[in-house]
Amino acid sequence: MSGESGSRTSSFRSVSPSKYVKLNVGGALFYTTMGTLTKQDNMLRAMFSGRMEVLTDSEGWILIDRSGKHFSTILNYLRDGNAPLPEGRKEVQELLAEAKYYCMAELVDQCQTLLKKKQIEADPICRVPVITSGREEQAVINTSNKPVVKLLYNRGNNKYSYTSTSDDNMLKNIELFDKLSLRFNGRVLFIKDVIGTNEICCWTFYGHGRKVAEICCTSIVYATEKKQTKVEFPEARIYEETLNILLYESRDMDPEKDVLARAAEVRSLPSSCCVSDEEDERSEARGVRRH
Repeated sequence: MSGESGSRTSSFRSVSPSKYVKLNVGGALFYTTMGTLTKQDNMLRAMFSGRMEVLTDSEGWILIDRSGKHFSTILNYLRDGNAPLPEGRKEVQELLAEAKYYCMAELVDQCQTLLKKKQIEADPICRVPVITSGREEQAVINTSNKPVVKLLYNRGNNKYSYTSTSDDNMLKNIELFDKLSLRFNGRVLFIKDVIGTNEICCWTFYGHGRKVAEICCTSIVYATEKKQTKVEFPEARIYEETLNILLYESRDMDPEKDVLARAAEVRSLPSSCCVSDEEDERSEARGVRRH
């Protein structure tokens, strides 16, 4: 042993596993046994098995220059082979850093698995971009590898009064958009446009970067010689076009070419596979007459 500035280095060769040792980890004090510290093959076993010299202060506390915040979890994991992990993402990341320092591979894996799980839980069920300009809209549509459904709604565009049911129908359109975005999450990109042009409520459907359908939900009506804007809720048409747009899920497949390809396959079938029901009936009749 040699002393320097109130501290000294020590070697723990041939120390009984039941011997208690005092640890000062970043200012936090811990008591544990030599058996716990050397139970698993990691940095702590290397420190206390005699292969390395450790630093102690004048009172015999072994100094470890790491944060002591999660060292109790480290010790519990050494004792039992498992330990409750922190709830917060930040705390798990801190524990992961300590587990990596002490070369505790299994604890590292558990922390990384928990972080991945928390990342999945933290992600929203689906993301709906809000478009703020025509250029941004075109960029989103052109770069998407999924079909796109856009709902444009902007009540402030109107220069006339609304009919009595218009606000309710506007809300129904928005609610249906939210339901569809959840139902087809991952298959269709849903975007909202709250800037728009002169439209008030309009659905647009894009496949392979081009517009394939549009449903305008507003019209001008006359009531007591005054123009009014009427917002409609064509629910069945919206559902139909949303299902149709699923044909454009793959950029590698053009729906029109796919239909033609299927037609070609039918034409290439052997003629024996394409006998009509009428021909079958005639054949059966001939067979009866032969008997």
